[in-house]
Formats: sequence, structure tokens, C-alpha cells
Amino acid sequence: MPMLVGTSGWQYKDWRGVLYPHRQPQRLWLEEYARQFATVENNNTFYRLPTTEVFGSWRERTPEGFVVAIKASRYLTHLKRLHDPEEPVHRLMERAAGLGDRLGPVLLQLPPDYRADVPALDACLNCFPDAVRVAVEFRHASWWEAERELRTVLERHGSALCWADRWSRPVTPLWRTASWGYVRFHGGVAEPPPRYGRQALRSWAVRIADAWPDTADVYVYFNNDLGGAAVVDAVRFARTATALGRTVSRTPTLPPPWSRGAPDR
Repeated sequence: MPMLVGTSGWQYKDWRGVLYPHRQPQRLWLEEYARQFATVENNNTFYRLPTTEVFGSWRERTPEGFVVAIKASRYLTHLKRLHDPEEPVHRLMERAAGLGDRLGPVLLQLPPDYRADVPALDACLNCFPDAVRVAVEFRHASWWEAERELRTVLERHGSALCWADRWSRPVTPLWRTASWGYVRFHGGVAEPPPRYGRQALRSWAVRIADAWPDTADVYVYFNNDLGGAAVVDAVRFARTATALGRTVSRTPTLPPPWSRGAPDR
């Protein structure tokens, strides 16, 4: 599988004229997105867990080989804080089964005020089926202080430490804890904001190439959706990675002026 590059979500009205034709109805946006990208990270599942039927409709509306990563419900990560995980994990996976072979990794994004609790994380990861890939995005510094214990748990479960960027800088350690990778871009410092500059994108492409061989699965998602920045940056990142010799999934051909790069920052 090539490096899979996409965006966090697809239903943004300000993407008209960037990814979607101005007159295209919103009900056809997923089909249009999946025609141009090979993967998406679905953030809506964090706020409200869809039914099995909705997940099934996403499968039917996307082509073979399309990959949907899903963000775990905030009920599990923010309300329960990973405790008593059996029922919420089971419910998530039961419904997400509607995606069939479109199902990609599950992302656990932990609250920024959630201090390290490695035993709780271990118990939660243990509830996921072995065939399901789980990436974890930590946002409190205490997790890094528990490096040895944390890395042991992630590696045992084959779970990826989510590499995250904010303002064109890594905000997580760049530990490789699985044979596959998961990277999220939350916003750069180039103009117009929240775009990423050429040098920031190239630096990340080099980091990924240094950490994983081209044969490894690496999922890359841009979460800087405002003004279509995620679409533009995903395309430019894919081109940069390709220039470094990486095999990258399909991305759109952008119309001017979006095809022009942001300045270096």
C-alpha cells in the first residue's frame, strides 16, 4: 500500500471552488472527494457515532480500495477517559463494521488535560480486535515522561503513536511504535493561514521517509480545513513525498490559484 494522504473530513462549505465544483450539491461531495483522494479521516464519529447503516452508506458511495480512518467517540476518550472501555469500543467496532473493507485505522485522540495513565490505555487497546489498527494522539506532556512504559504498551499492541504537527512544528515525540505510521497536521504558519510552507512540508516528508520504508503503510491527514488549506497542503505534501521517491496515493489536480505554493516558512 502506498503512503495514504488525505484530509480530516470532507464536508466543508468553503471547499467549493477548491475541491468541489461550485454548483455540485453537497450530497455528492463524498463521491467527488473519493474520486480525487484515496483516504479520509472521519472526525464526525468523534462527536456523534453514526449507525451501522450510515457507515454502510459510506462504503457503498466510495470506490474499492478507499480507506476511511475513524476518530473514536469522545464518550470513550473524553468522558470515560479510557476507563470501562469494553462497551464503547464494542459499540464503535460493531457500527464501523458497516464500512467493511473500507475501514482503516481508529484514532484515539486524548484530551489535552488527560495525564498519563498507561494501565488505562493498555486496557483500552486490549478491547480492540487484533485486526484493527489503533493510533493514539497524546496531548499532555506527562505521557512523554512515561516513555519506557508507554512505548512498551504501544509496541505490544502494534499501535502507532500519532505524530502531530501544530504551527509547522512537531508537538509529539517522533517515536516509531508500530510497523505503520499515522501523522496529523493541525495548522501551519504560512500565508494565508493555516497553510503550510514548502520547507515545513518537505521536512515532514523527510521525517516519514527516514522512519518507514516505502513498503510500510503510513496514513497522513491534514486537519487545517479552513479555506481549503487541508486540500491544498495535502496535494503539495503528496508531490513533495513523491519527489523524494515515495509511493503516494492519488490526490487532486488543483486549479489556479490553488496550485501555486505557499511561501517558505
